[in-house]
Amino acid sequence: MPKYQSGFGNSFETEAVEGALPVGRNSPQKVAFGLYAEQLSGSPFTAPRATNERSWLYRILPSVGNIGRFERVDAGLWLSAPETELHLPMGPQRWDPIPLPDYPQTFIGGVHTITTAGDVSTHTGMASHIYLITKSMENEYFYNADGEMLFIPQQGGVRFCTEFGIIDTEPGEIAVIPRGVKLRVELLGGSARGYLCENYGGSFTLPERGLIGANCLANPRDFLTPVAAYEERDGIGASLYVKWGGGLWRTEIDHSPLDVVAWHGNYAPYKYDLRLFSPVGPVLFDHADPSIFTALTSPSETPGTANVDFVLFPDRWLVTEDTFRPPWYHMNIMSEFMGLIYGVYDAKPEGFVPGGFSLHNSMTPHGPDAEAFEGASTAELKPQKLSGTMAFMFESRIPQRVTEYAAKLGELQTGYVDCWRGLERRFVERSVATSRG
Repeated sequence: MPKYQSGFGNSFETEAVEGALPVGRNSPQKVAFGLYAEQLSGSPFTAPRATNERSWLYRILPSVGNIGRFERVDAGLWLSAPETELHLPMGPQRWDPIPLPDYPQTFIGGVHTITTAGDVSTHTGMASHIYLITKSMENEYFYNADGEMLFIPQQGGVRFCTEFGIIDTEPGEIAVIPRGVKLRVELLGGSARGYLCENYGGSFTLPERGLIGANCLANPRDFLTPVAAYEERDGIGASLYVKWGGGLWRTEIDHSPLDVVAWHGNYAPYKYDLRLFSPVGPVLFDHADPSIFTALTSPSETPGTANVDFVLFPDRWLVTEDTFRPPWYHMNIMSEFMGLIYGVYDAKPEGFVPGGFSLHNSMTPHGPDAEAFEGASTAELKPQKLSGTMAFMFESRIPQRVTEYAAKLGELQTGYVDCWRGLERRFVERSVATSRG
């Protein structure tokens, strides 16, 4: 079983072989056991201490020593921003789950892009993908030079064998793989489907709690980073794939790049159990903004305006008086890509199923469907627990463009907007005048 160290953004140190990690220095003249010292930087050297990200890796061969010439290869359905191949009419969109293929497909070919936002070349924006995997990577390795990857398993477990160690995930957990970290993606049994946020901007971090104070939401202690674990495999005739500049590139290697025997630093992959998120909310009346459910945020240069937020809607109690409890009707400057991992989402009890996803773009009106409105408007307002549910959002300041692939999917619900057709006119002037009486 993989082993982990706890804490978010910590400066960790770990070694798979005792004595492999230098003490008191980063780059000694000779590293123990004939290892090479290599730094992996996730931020500019001169970034402020609070946002400076780097780790020192002590590996059997440096990264540059086991690659040849790169050739560009077909990226399949993995696309990058700016993606302008199709212009759909504005409006809310929703999809049913995409079925898993009945043929062998590894992670490399299993990423299907649904939306893109921003510009990958300027490190702004994001892309929302679905991954469909039916086969483990074997003599294949990968790293993403374009962005950080946030994986959300929805069906089936996934193992991430990385330079820093091994991470196992299941539905209800997430894994975050920083830009530039090499990995191999394996199945933990059967096949796997899930969601993937490719974050082109600044690394995900914990949001500020403000008046909430020091506790609740996603607590730092619950984030887990792997301990060092290395592979020593030579003469394997493997391929290393790299996503760079919006394209996919490949080079042949004869040595596993997951050969880090020891490492230290604060730039590393991690996992988090979404069920440990501690939600907060109003306890008397009215509805708080959904920003209170933000688990991770990628900040932009504008304070309080996210490049992308990762927002959760987990189990929670609803207790407010004289309040319309589901999310209210809304038009938002932010664009919202939403997925359902399991259970039922309270604002869309019908048609939004686990594995499905929706898009409500910038300044596109949305809110509860007619059935949800009717139920919430007439319900007895006693304490109610929403249980067995986990939905999420990728919320970005940048409008998200739908790819041609997603627009032509048979799973696109062409009648989605009809869920609001049942909303009735309820205005009665006399009752308003009477109430003002």
